[in-house]
Amino acid sequence: MLNLNIKLGIAPIAWTNDDMPDLGKENTFEQCVSEMALAGFTGSEVGNKYPRDVEVLKKAIGLRNIEIASAWFSSFLTTKPYEETEKAFIEHRDFLHAMGAKAIVVSEQGHSIQGQIDTPIFDGKYNFNEEEWKTLSEGLNKLGKLALEKDMKVVYHHHMGTGVQTEEEIDKLMSLTDDKLVYLLFDTGHLVYSGVDPLSILKKYVRRIKHVHLKDIRKKVVEEVKAEKLSFLKGVRRGAFTVPGDGCIDFEPIFKMLNENNYEGWMIVEAEQDPQIANPLEYAIKARKYIKEKANI
Repeated sequence: MLNLNIKLGIAPIAWTNDDMPDLGKENTFEQCVSEMALAGFTGSEVGNKYPRDVEVLKKAIGLRNIEIASAWFSSFLTTKPYEETEKAFIEHRDFLHAMGAKAIVVSEQGHSIQGQIDTPIFDGKYNFNEEEWKTLSEGLNKLGKLALEKDMKVVYHHHMGTGVQTEEEIDKLMSLTDDKLVYLLFDTGHLVYSGVDPLSILKKYVRRIKHVHLKDIRKKVVEEVKAEKLSFLKGVRRGAFTVPGDGCIDFEPIFKMLNENNYEGWMIVEAEQDPQIANPLEYAIKARKYIKEKANI
């Protein structure tokens, strides 16, 4: 592959889980970014333990040759007044801009069940009505314009347990939003978890994909989650996610298609697991080796 315009990062969620703080509570921010660097990564997204003071964060990651690639932003366009989301978004955008990031990860959390510990992830999902689709797409276009003011891009994160999860829902969002304002975050794990073929999404939207999450799936665990009607968070605890090369996803054709279409930007390894069971450094090294072997990055 050897595309020099691709940068490789890893998410801190393997070390400390933002949704379930007891997972990795013993791991510090410093340990997290040091081990990222040790495993051979040059980028990170922002976790809850990261300092929000720009100078403090810049110094800490600079010592380890790590850049900030992006950070998650929860929009509530379908459930709260637009102004509330806009205000929080501008603050988030300006922080990321100061850190040198070019992409802003946005996921609509209105009606989301991903953070509900007892709601079944497959049976409990909410479906937007037409009015909500309109509100969501118009709101995202506005956020896209705000990102553009700083020469940044909104990359929308389709996600298990949210209103934009399935292929049909991704298609609908892409058709309703402006392709020069709203881009797509391509997350292998969430697609496969939802029963979507990642290559199908790639073929349709590769030109619009501006951020990639490399996440693998343990198929057996996902089948248990379905059969036992478990929540997203309980699935995480059980080990539904893992790093590329450790699960059921074949990443070679994915890397090939991204390369053939001259994908530019970050590819971020992201696999939330229990750090007591899956040592974050060990799994980071495993992922790094696999990507080197399969993508020559």
